[in-house]
Amino acid sequence: MNQTAGPKVVAIGGGNGLSTMLRGLKSRVSDLTAVVTVADDGGGSGVLRQDLNMPPPGDIRNCMEALASAEGVMGELLSYRFPEGGLAGQAFGNLLLAALNGISASFDQAVARMSEVLAISGRVLPVTNANVQLEAEFENDARVLGESRICDFKKTQDCRIRRVRLLPGGAPALPDVVEAIRRADLILLGPGSLYTSVIPNLLVDGVDRAIAQSEALKVYVCNIMTQDGETEEMTAADHVLALMEHGLEGLDVCLCNSAAVPPPLLERYRAEDARPTVVDTPRLQALGVAVVEAPLTSPTAQYARHDPERLARAVLELYRQRGHTKVF
Repeated sequence: MNQTAGPKVVAIGGGNGLSTMLRGLKSRVSDLTAVVTVADDGGGSGVLRQDLNMPPPGDIRNCMEALASAEGVMGELLSYRFPEGGLAGQAFGNLLLAALNGISASFDQAVARMSEVLAISGRVLPVTNANVQLEAEFENDARVLGESRICDFKKTQDCRIRRVRLLPGGAPALPDVVEAIRRADLILLGPGSLYTSVIPNLLVDGVDRAIAQSEALKVYVCNIMTQDGETEEMTAADHVLALMEHGLEGLDVCLCNSAAVPPPLLERYRAEDARPTVVDTPRLQALGVAVVEAPLTSPTAQYARHDPERLARAVLELYRQRGHTKVF
């Protein structure tokens, strides 16, 4: 499909989920902004963050790959990881963004300059320039600091996450992030790790308020599967309730997958204590959120993940049906 004017879309999240969303939307929407979490502290991003005192580049790089005009070659280059030596495991795209950060006045300016170099479709914005860390508090009152430590720590505690917070608190959202949300016609949250990719964006000062004040259609794209070490046994309504407890107001729709997950994939996920997310429609409706189900899984992928094309079609059809009037 050729790119058309369409709605002004803001997609909020991080990790593979956000990049999947962007891949499907980039040829369909001419005004597309990705708002990306900067709470990651693991892997190559964590090393650069610690060594260079900069926000983590990994999720930003993933979004750049998804939006790059020459996605095949450029994606391969940006995601190339050095196999040995002092750079072993580090992605080239992370290093490129780190270099641009070194010659730029701020991290968001480095991201903007990298966007120009790659001639990406749309715009990628770090949610904040602040160097923040993510802390999780569990239902047994235990706490752990560091996004990369939450999964394993949760398994040892064997209880649900009660709340996550950013430290230091009060990190301000980029003005461009707030402006993009306020002018949006369609705001998308997810898919992706609930507590470590989606919610951290809501904790940045100004983001939840901008979403609440926006007249946009607001859609949460629910994960197809629960996530080991994060959302075991959580239903779709549990996901939405967690978003609300962390400041989200005015959510209109929860978009859920209706396609069956193939049995071989189910067995593989079951070994990781992950299962298809239960869509508990009555509870979602009691929260004031409409439920829309559509076949969203990739028919060929080796994982139970969203298909970029199916997901893009579904969210834009939602907007076509409901965005102008928001009547459900």
